[in-house]
Amino acid sequence: MLHPLKKRAAVLLSISTVAAVLAGPVTAAPAAPAPKQAPLRWTDCATPRYPTLQCASLKVPLDHDLPTGRQITLALTRVPHTAATSAGPLLVNPGGPGGSGRGLAGFIASALPKDVAAQYDVIGFDPRGVGKSEPVLDCATGHFSPVRPDSVPRDAAGEQANLDRVRSFAESCQAKHADVLPHVGTVSAARDIELLRTALGAQRISYFGYSYGTYLGAVYAKLHPDRVHRLVLDSVVDPSGIWYEDNLAQDEAFDARHKAFLAWVAKYDATYRLGTDPAEVEQRWYAVREELRATPAGDKVGPSELEDTFMPGGYYNGYWPVLAAAFAAYAVEKDPKPLVAAYERFGAVEPSAGNGYSVYTAVQCRDSAWPKDWNQWRADMWRTHAKAPFMTWNNAWYNAPCAFWPTEPLQAPDVTNADLPPALLLQATEDAATPFGGALSMREKLKGSALVVEEGGGNHGIALSGNKCLDEKVAAYLRTGKASDAVCAAQEAPKPAAATRAVPPSAGGAALHGLLGFRG
Repeated sequence: MLHPLKKRAAVLLSISTVAAVLAGPVTAAPAAPAPKQAPLRWTDCATPRYPTLQCASLKVPLDHDLPTGRQITLALTRVPHTAATSAGPLLVNPGGPGGSGRGLAGFIASALPKDVAAQYDVIGFDPRGVGKSEPVLDCATGHFSPVRPDSVPRDAAGEQANLDRVRSFAESCQAKHADVLPHVGTVSAARDIELLRTALGAQRISYFGYSYGTYLGAVYAKLHPDRVHRLVLDSVVDPSGIWYEDNLAQDEAFDARHKAFLAWVAKYDATYRLGTDPAEVEQRWYAVREELRATPAGDKVGPSELEDTFMPGGYYNGYWPVLAAAFAAYAVEKDPKPLVAAYERFGAVEPSAGNGYSVYTAVQCRDSAWPKDWNQWRADMWRTHAKAPFMTWNNAWYNAPCAFWPTEPLQAPDVTNADLPPALLLQATEDAATPFGGALSMREKLKGSALVVEEGGGNHGIALSGNKCLDEKVAAYLRTGKASDAVCAAQEAPKPAAATRAVPPSAGGAALHGLLGFRG
């Protein structure tokens, strides 16, 4: 949250050749003969917002241990440097897994101070299987079509209905993409980055990753520490919990963030009329959930869709006014239309988003082992739900295809690294998608790294989203490579908006969070 199956021998070979690099001291990348990389052919793909944007594509092997075998294509974008002297490529990744990075290059280049952006070729890329890269994973249409079964299983029939959904998704993914799934994972994506570095003709690359992108960057750095120039990791995945434990930690953090939203609603009772006591407002939210179980709003929003709709508020508090207005309209005015509109804006999955979820699942299920015994899932979810009812079961079903995934999992790498230049980590203390402990864990593993903390902040993805203190730390690091621990105050929470569709500018970061998306 946060977004496997072919020749057995090839899979085992892939594991063995990479394992030595990932598990122990790193001296060199896995040695495998590879065709000489052709220079990238950049063509103009300018937009009104990003007039210097260029596009290219890169061929990489589907199976990195068969470098002359079947080739796949990665889609790239670039904003070229304009300074007389270049600091080299700055690769950017929005997370996911399954997030498209092509749109992020222009944003990062325009959001950085002009003198910093001018030094770098800012490179966006769609990882294998994603977006404009080929082949594209899309396992099953309609997986999130409303109205889904209630995420919280009230009885055996409710649990079975959800189990049937997730098992069907896993089977469909195998039926459609059996040849590709064994090669979709973080290690494969990191090895793609090394081929991209070679194609760019760069001795070293810099990297700026958000969310899951922090883990991808750390894995690349483990494989190729001597190829890293700068490393910025924002909203940091806990590398010790890949991925089952990380998702359980998310459940509690999202519940806390949802309670913060409800307390904000109570603070503005004059606007929303839902009560001044946060506990009372929380009761009303769960009462709405129960009503929707009986009668979905607009034949679209049942309990699961309600959770989908409000979950983005855990990523970005700029959405709180829209969500609060929809909540109040339904609970106070008995008007379902704003709630349905909020679902269509935040919760509904567009057909193209099926690609992102397919890659998310393929990567997470392949990267590391998940419990195969559903009894363990059930026990863990009910135990966590008792403390954190907001998203525990919803998140469980989002990830549950991994209980039935057809391909053998890999072992998550140990990203401990003493061979890197100093890395810069950024983390909000109340982040729900990547809880604060993950940044502490990553900082401990990356020797010499610095951690900049947004004290009291709860948004996911915090650099280049309106916090001047954070943005200055990032810019200084990209200029000099020097970083030190620091604390920045969080931005002010938003105020109620006059229009239900407005995202107030006081919250900052609307453009960034539109690119990062949710669940990643």
